[in-house]
Amino acid sequence: MNILNFLANDAPIFTWVVLPVLIFIARIFDQSVGTLRMIFVAKGLKNLAPVFAFFEAFIWLVAISQIFAHLSNPMCYVAYAGGYAMGNYVGMLLDERLSIGNVIIRVILSVDTHDLIDKLKEANYGLTILDAEGGMGKVKVVFSIVKRKHVKDFIAILNEFSPNSFYTIEEIRSVSQGVFRTNSRRQFMNLSFGAKKHK
Repeated sequence: MNILNFLANDAPIFTWVVLPVLIFIARIFDQSVGTLRMIFVAKGLKNLAPVFAFFEAFIWLVAISQIFAHLSNPMCYVAYAGGYAMGNYVGMLLDERLSIGNVIIRVILSVDTHDLIDKLKEANYGLTILDAEGGMGKVKVVFSIVKRKHVKDFIAILNEFSPNSFYTIEEIRSVSQGVFRTNSRRQFMNLSFGAKKHK
């Protein structure tokens, strides 16, 4: 029996096993691509988003056409929903692995900050430091625009020199100017939050 006859005869193993598995896999791809597409849209990557949208729609149409062709098969529904859930998870894992874009890290320091700031500068992170007043007295607020792939290194330095510091991390859509860490040397641009740089 060749593949065409196998499909044409609607064999039980195809209907109840092979088809649901194919739908499950298709939905994983579909939703993973869709998750990445939304991330690319949020980050303003206009060239990549339409390409991913095309493949997302194409794969979805293939999967949903098989659902309508086998409405009496409950395994198709289970596979469709399961693939959707797994696709969301896989998409988020891919986003973490790709680490596309930049974030702003805000750190509030209430203790001596010289060692920490010197270490961050040594690691080529651009910093803007403000003197501020907190609930327990004077503090320093440190801002840094960091590429997502460098966030773990930044936090590791922070935990080493000031483990009890309060910090927040926020996604940002785009950056036009700044001081960014590079693998070889510091790349200087003018970044200003309206506050003086630490000296």
